[in-house]
Amino acid sequence: MKNIHLKFIAITCLLLITSIKSYSQISKAELIATGLTCSMCSNAINKQLKATVGVDSVSTDLNTNTFTVYFKKDSKISPRILKEGVEKAGFFIGSMVLTINLGDVQIKQNLKVEQNSGTYVFVAGSDKPMNGSVEVKVLNDGYVTKKEFKKLAKVLEKYNEFSSQENTYLVKTI
Repeated sequence: MKNIHLKFIAITCLLLITSIKSYSQISKAELIATGLTCSMCSNAINKQLKATVGVDSVSTDLNTNTFTVYFKKDSKISPRILKEGVEKAGFFIGSMVLTINLGDVQIKQNLKVEQNSGTYVFVAGSDKPMNGSVEVKVLNDGYVTKKEFKKLAKVLEKYNEFSSQENTYLVKTI
């Protein structure tokens, strides 16, 4: 009887840990927009991002055209939604850095992590253990400048099967 009780507790703990990991999310995104010429351009992007469901707040640095977006708890927002918001305002993403809680995971090249916000494939970086939040840069076309994407083309070539899938993001740790 005691053995069955211990098995039940072990299975319950395992399920609890798994469920926590499956609800991990993006807590912050730092976007650098391109094509801005004045503060009104910045204001258009700011309004678009603030209107996005799941966004808690947006702060703007006009000198660097950087938008720091903080998300509400349990938000299931994806990088694609942020990109579409910036493009809806008439501009483009030059860089996107996400802060994601991955839980306890060993970061290594070709690691594929599935989350509510999408699937993240690590294409570069050293093998290192992570516990909690990690900053990653999205490398897909449209999430970096055309010039940077061209430089990355050779590295990203072997990930073509992933880059064509919707809500799959090629990332590297920062």
